[in-house]
Amino acid sequence: MTYDVDALRAREFPWAARGERIYLDHAATGPLPQRARDAQAEANLNRAELWRVGFDYFWDGVVRSRELSARLLNASPEEMAITTNTSMGVNLAARALPFKAGDVVISSAGEFPANIYPWMGLEKAKGVFLELVPMKHRLPDEDALIAALDRPNVRCLTVSWVSFATGAKLDLVRLGAECRARGIWFVVDAIQGLGPSTIDVKACQIDILANGAQKWLLSPWGTGFAYVRRELVEALDPPAVGWLSMPASADFTRFLDYDYAFYPDARKFEVFTAPMHDLKAMAASLSLFLELGPANVEAHVRSLADHVVAWCEGRPGVRLITPADPLRRAGLMSIAVDDLAAASARLTAAGVSHTVREGGIRLSPSLYNTTAELDVALAAVEPR
Repeated sequence: MTYDVDALRAREFPWAARGERIYLDHAATGPLPQRARDAQAEANLNRAELWRVGFDYFWDGVVRSRELSARLLNASPEEMAITTNTSMGVNLAARALPFKAGDVVISSAGEFPANIYPWMGLEKAKGVFLELVPMKHRLPDEDALIAALDRPNVRCLTVSWVSFATGAKLDLVRLGAECRARGIWFVVDAIQGLGPSTIDVKACQIDILANGAQKWLLSPWGTGFAYVRRELVEALDPPAVGWLSMPASADFTRFLDYDYAFYPDARKFEVFTAPMHDLKAMAASLSLFLELGPANVEAHVRSLADHVVAWCEGRPGVRLITPADPLRRAGLMSIAVDDLAAASARLTAAGVSHTVREGGIRLSPSLYNTTAELDVALAAVEPR
């Protein structure tokens, strides 16, 4: 074990250490670690009595969130924009990239709506065509996605790194290389992968990455970030213009000295005011991942996923929807059984938080979960 899970549970997730709940639903919403709860509580108190702190107290959460999220991605803070959710980052890509009528955007069937509707909106607004590549055995077909890139007028590939329904993980290094070789923009929705898996946006040659932090990154609702490749930061105009996107607004004593000139970094894509107290909590949660080590977290979650795979192998009445290959999965594990409703009811009765999605029981363990907790959940899933 690369870090002490028991000590982590006692310090950051005391309710889990006390056995109050087995929480295996991080693919839906993650709980807050104690440090994020403390940061949020302090920020709320200071927001209630605002005269006790200066503006810099709250703005520090924004700055730290840019810095910490950049470290998770192997990016620079200048390439990071603070957002409120994944959809905001996907919309940034759809509306800022210079599409024209007749251009084609390629994606996979089975995508979560957050990575579909913004592109449908682009179809209506600009006459850009969205083409969905059929899945293969309910999983994204990576070879077919690459083949589709050679269709006429393809300008962009947009994919979820990890499928919300099946937990299937795409090879972003491979897809990014194929896109770059063809001069095609590569947009990634990372929300179901970042946290249980590590990512290097430079190695993957990603142009724009969108991520909400409320799931695997254990942060409040309404927090997230987008990565924009440095060359695109300089070339793109923001789809929505915020007053703090301009250096002219940095001097709060001279707001009327208008100067329509954006920051030369990803701050140009931010539209504030954001939930500042929640960003303080997001920065605290991101710090936990970096203290533990993203690769160590990935190794721990992979061991939990391996445990689920081993349990499913050869078990009557059980089918693992998620790929068994560790390179093709992250932390989200989907299991098919004949009576999903009954299995879900047994999980609830056993005190296990989970979801049912697209024909499977979805178990999504995180950095503080244990194999003992998984054993309780799997015993409930076992067909009767």
